[in-house]
Amino acid sequence: MAEGFAKVDGSLALLVQRGDQTDKRLDDHDSRLDALERSRWPLPSLAVLVALAGLIYQLVQQ
Repeated sequence: MAEGFAKVDGSLALLVQRGDQTDKRLDDHDSRLDALERSRWPLPSLAVLVALAGLIYQLVQQ
């Protein structure tokens, strides 16, 4: 019976270790995703730039 408990204990320790590794990977992915979101151009800013370019183009054509 002691061997059975030792085997279960080892399996539980392995599951805990894998859970910790998964938590670390999730934290890493979350921080990388946050960095990508901060570095991308926001869509409204891009729309303003296109609108200004169109306005300048129309003013130059006249």
